[in-house]
Amino acid sequence: MRKIICITTYPPRECGIATFAQDLIRAILSKFGESYSIKICAVESDTEKQTCTEDVEYVLDTSDISAYATLTRQLNENSEVKMVLVQHEFGLYAAQEEAFLQMLQQLLKPVILVFHTVLAQPSPALYRSVGRMMATCANLVVMTQNSREILLRDYQADGDKITVIPHGTHLVSFRDKSKLKDFYQLSGRRVLSTFGLLSPGKSIETTLDALPAIVKTNPSVIFLIIGKTHPGVLKVEGEKYRNLLEAKIKELHLEEHVLFINQYLELPVLLEYLQLTDVYPVSIRRQRQMCIRDRNQAVSGTFVYALSCGCPIIATPIPHALELLSDDSGIIFDFKNSEQLSEAANHLLADEKLRTQMKLVGLQKTAATAWENVAIAYASLFQKTGRGEEELIYSLPPIDTYHIRRMSRQWGIIQFSKGNRPDSSTGYTLDDTARALMAMCQVVATGQGKVKERYVKTYLNFIRYCQQPDGSFLNYVDKDGIFTSQNEEVGLDDSNGRAVCALGYFISCAGHFPAPWKEEAEAILKRTFQRFDRIESPRSIAFMLKGFYYYSRECPSAQTDACIWLLANKLAQIYRRTAEVHWRWFEAYLTYDNAILPEAMLLAHLAIGREEYKEIAHESFEFLLKKVFVGNRIQVVSNQGWMHKGKSSHGFGEQPVDVAGMGIALKTFYQVFKDEKYLRMQKDAFNWFLGNNHLHQIVYNPATGGCYDGLEENNINLNQGAESTVCYLMARLSLLSD
Repeated sequence: MRKIICITTYPPRECGIATFAQDLIRAILSKFGESYSIKICAVESDTEKQTCTEDVEYVLDTSDISAYATLTRQLNENSEVKMVLVQHEFGLYAAQEEAFLQMLQQLLKPVILVFHTVLAQPSPALYRSVGRMMATCANLVVMTQNSREILLRDYQADGDKITVIPHGTHLVSFRDKSKLKDFYQLSGRRVLSTFGLLSPGKSIETTLDALPAIVKTNPSVIFLIIGKTHPGVLKVEGEKYRNLLEAKIKELHLEEHVLFINQYLELPVLLEYLQLTDVYPVSIRRQRQMCIRDRNQAVSGTFVYALSCGCPIIATPIPHALELLSDDSGIIFDFKNSEQLSEAANHLLADEKLRTQMKLVGLQKTAATAWENVAIAYASLFQKTGRGEEELIYSLPPIDTYHIRRMSRQWGIIQFSKGNRPDSSTGYTLDDTARALMAMCQVVATGQGKVKERYVKTYLNFIRYCQQPDGSFLNYVDKDGIFTSQNEEVGLDDSNGRAVCALGYFISCAGHFPAPWKEEAEAILKRTFQRFDRIESPRSIAFMLKGFYYYSRECPSAQTDACIWLLANKLAQIYRRTAEVHWRWFEAYLTYDNAILPEAMLLAHLAIGREEYKEIAHESFEFLLKKVFVGNRIQVVSNQGWMHKGKSSHGFGEQPVDVAGMGIALKTFYQVFKDEKYLRMQKDAFNWFLGNNHLHQIVYNPATGGCYDGLEENNINLNQGAESTVCYLMARLSLLSD
């Protein structure tokens, strides 16, 4: 474990960098707590003293010239400290700038410097100062492409040292907007809002000047000004700025349309206020070069928080906004132009479709900025800075069934979602419900997570409902419980196989449930026996094999063994017909959920002891592993055309079902062969959900307990449907020790 010291302001101090540092460090430790230990060197001054917490190991008084030398000596002498991360804002170190620069030069540990401000067109003195910082640091972090371009253009920076890592945002489990408005006593109001520590730079008066014209068209509008006055401003000016705003509100007769929330809100409450917001104006004003912030580089943490909560944005043309609001994903207005702001707000409030479109585009753009993804980017940079001396160990999330329970209704589990909100109009499928039955049975059997037995019974009832008189199953059911025409248009073999697999698994752990449920499942399963000779799909055969393997453990019989023998022989014959020296597989192509085929053959071997099945299983599985693993990363077969013999697959279009199936199969192979490589690869496969993929982004959403629907070439599919979420849960459960 590598120890890192982060030099920064830190809570309970109230400032943007303190909050940023806390969020960043929490995210890194949450995801990589076994790889890194991060402690704080809290920045204070003679006017702002730090209240120490358990996270704070050092304190730097930036007004004391000797404190810099003392800290340098302490860090250099501490052999446990491997790296120093510095949060930089010019104002923090201005009192003793030369001492700060000398500290950077004299530190014997690699230094990563995070520039929160990058000023364009620097004075000669600023140019020299920034140049000295860059020369002494191992790596630099900026939060926008614009900042990177300024460093390259105006400071002749070494581009290899610069990494762009965006300001982080919080993942949100989206709630109903109208219910949130009811809760906060804003029912029937159209809400504009702004938040953050109050200071003149926010130019809230621009929004106030625009408000009369907005109210004239939208009389129900209310503007929420959320946040306390900035402590630094409060010490120097008191509540001068807030008083100015209150005077303007009276002058414009806006008392019924503006509400101050003069609090430093806890994060969950703040995120709820942002979710209920209809339009979020960002009116950061143009500022002169001599100021800390500059219109050519401004980064707004409040802006990205609002965007990630689905707020349609109207913003002044700061580069951060120009970068994120391109492609009509927001509206730009000129600095201090209240008329343009009012026109844009009225336009958005009149067009719900446009607001929804902006929300979806904004969520897609900010997906990569989730703190979890920012943590991955920083961890990768730590590795680079430390020259890969330590392997990244991803922390396992706790088992969470919330989203699955939320997706479940009286019939089964809803097929799709919009974001994390279940879309009941999409109906139900046997495929998804069978998977859900297996997952929830395992949750109950292992005592993991929160689940009620009624969910298991609901899924079992749905499987029974889908069974037809001849023992087969239909797959597609609409929201009203009516079988759809899709059942006549799409092959049903695989869904039939999954139903058998789920029934077998349920019976194997039926001791955790009422006895009549087991009898019901056995009756459903036995009605499928008459269908064996009609099944030709390799995956359907494989799923059935797996189901009868589970069934045989609980209810061994000659009849069950005969079923396994019949199905395994079918699958073995398919393999022998297709397999070649350089293509050890059951088909002339690899499609989806491939790992079930060798896993089923291995389970058939365990059930009836035939060595041929074990050989086919091992041979085909090793072939598959070589196709989908690159180093310690899994890259499953793309759904964009699949992988045909003699051809390569696309490097995108990856689905959770494939990754989960591989992880589950790897555990099965480890249990039989006791080869440690299978356990390592199982963890590597699961880490795909946690960010070890080609986008370096999470696929599992810890805020909702859901899993995103797929990994595309350049983005994540942010919908969290039944298949992806249940498959993730099954993969997570497979990591439990038996």
